Amino acid sequence: MYAKILNLISVRKCSEAENTHIEVTKPGFICFCNTGYRNKIYSGNYFHNKCFHSFAPEIMEPLDKILGAAIELFRQYGFKTITMDDIARRAGISKKTLYLHFANKNEVVSETISWYKTKISENCCTIMEQSENAVEAMVRVMEVFDSINKQMNPLALLELERFFPEVFKEFRDSMVEKDVQNIKANIERGMNEGYYRPEIDAEFMARYRMELSLLMYHPTLLINDRFNLQFVGREISEHFLYGIMTPKGEKLYQKYKEQYFKQVSKI
Repeated sequence: MYAKILNLISVRKCSEAENTHIEVTKPGFICFCNTGYRNKIYSGNYFHNKCFHSFAPEIMEPLDKILGAAIELFRQYGFKTITMDDIARRAGISKKTLYLHFANKNEVVSETISWYKTKISENCCTIMEQSENAVEAMVRVMEVFDSINKQMNPLALLELERFFPEVFKEFRDSMVEKDVQNIKANIERGMNEGYYRPEIDAEFMARYRMELSLLMYHPTLLINDRFNLQFVGREISEHFLYGIMTPKGEKLYQKYKEQYFKQVSKI
């Protein structure tokens, strides 16, 4: 029994073997009902921040373990060599339990990427909303990706593209649809605040920034023994910011950089 619970569309699946009904009645809202035990009904907003365990504990807890374990392994070792045995072992569950949720590795990869991407996007959106201005928002998002890149195998995304092209396409399409728009919104906000140059094209620069993000995960002269992924990611982000900021924005950037970054990179 498994439903693609991360898709923001109406989904309805029933499994006679598990005697369980799963229904997504509206975007982000999921209802679990075990028809064999009529009193066991769980519902809630799966996408509510920090509420992954807020409902359906019997169903969601092993799924949580699986997705968390899978992303740890994929980030550290890439996608090619990791097996279902590895994922079950890291999650601390039996292989049988793993196959109750996923039919094969392809499904694990697809749902893990969707789940992880959703978590990162929600975190970044929250940061954008809570930040005092566009520059602070961008610096705090840079801090988030600093932490991600520190744990990321540089070849992981390349392996995803090569060995799981359909999953990579969904991942990239999601970035274009959502992340580009978020970056564009940040640029427009910064222009209105006087921290970004008023003459730049927000749409183009947002797409350009996204392409830079993907570029650094491919084998290039950028990633080597001297420059790790975390360093390269920070330098690319900083270079981009200096290209769009006004002198007023640069002064503010220095303030936030010292506040949020433990190790200040230089450009």
